[in-house]
Amino acid sequence: MAARYTVEFAPRAAKAFAALPVAVQRRLAPIIERLSTTPRPNGVRKLQGADDLYRVRSGDYRVIYQIQDKRLLILVVKIGHRRDVYGEKGSENISV
Repeated sequence: MAARYTVEFAPRAAKAFAALPVAVQRRLAPIIERLSTTPRPNGVRKLQGADDLYRVRSGDYRVIYQIQDKRLLILVVKIGHRRDVYGEKGSENISV
């Protein structure tokens, strides 16, 4: 049996998720839940310039998360529209 990861939200990500339209929340929730069993699903991208951040997408929305394999933890650090989640290089926009 494969190890199951715990999915947690950083406070900023939880607040951003709650502020999304309900239809978007319903679309993203199953994707986030599946990360507990498949932390690196098909279509996942490792973010350049960040050693431990990954991105999954659904339409125009992105979920930025960190995988902590030793702790079996997925930490969702940012959620939002693609125009908002990526900062300029060197920006603290995606910091954990």
